[in-house]
Amino acid sequence: MVCASNCHPKHEICCLIDNEMTSANSLFDHLKKSCAKDWQRYTEHEFVRQLGAGTLPESAFRHYLIQDYLFLIQFARAYALAVYKSDTLGDMRQAAGGMSTILDIEMGLHVEFCRGWGLSEDDMAAAAEDVACMAYTRYVLERGMAGDLLDLHAALSPCIVGYAEIGSALAANAGDARWDNPYAAWIEMYAGDEYQKVAEAEKAFLDDLMSRRGGDGRSDSLADTFRKATRLEAGFWQMGLDHAAD
Repeated sequence: MVCASNCHPKHEICCLIDNEMTSANSLFDHLKKSCAKDWQRYTEHEFVRQLGAGTLPESAFRHYLIQDYLFLIQFARAYALAVYKSDTLGDMRQAAGGMSTILDIEMGLHVEFCRGWGLSEDDMAAAAEDVACMAYTRYVLERGMAGDLLDLHAALSPCIVGYAEIGSALAANAGDARWDNPYAAWIEMYAGDEYQKVAEAEKAFLDDLMSRRGGDGRSDSLADTFRKATRLEAGFWQMGLDHAAD
């Protein structure tokens, strides 16, 4: 693909994607560069910093865990929507696999993890959904319903890949000292090889979708979706801190 030579500077992401998709950089990397400041606010949020330092108030973490349980329910719905939005059997299987992983594996692991923090599944299921949780999850669903599979994954990817980046950075910065951190298990979960592979698979799938569904006029819209989803993810962290301050 070739970007028009008169591409306006504010549409730099268009040039990046169209001219460099054959390079080692992925679509995800270009989308992240298009909202670098927002990405930094998300991945280096004060909630994340305190999590890495082990100083995050437990009440903030518990509230986050409850909302993350409710979040996963909505993410399963997003993958169900991805099945409907798929045009190929391969895409349908990819989406169905994601939904099955959430419902049959990840939810169980999350419930077990939360039990160690004194939270039962009944309590989490009965909890009120926070505005920040509703904002991001419903935005993801809206982009999937209004757009196509590429739009949906542009909204999903800040969460899927962002958590891998956050986990890896926290583990690297803490070194061996992270084992004294009460949140070490959370950090290890997202820094671990298994989740890192999930993130890499999402990046590869984004590239595949772009190769099949990309074209003139897509770049700005994808960057806008990614940026808004990233801001909503930062809002999810802020939700936890705000709860601790109440």
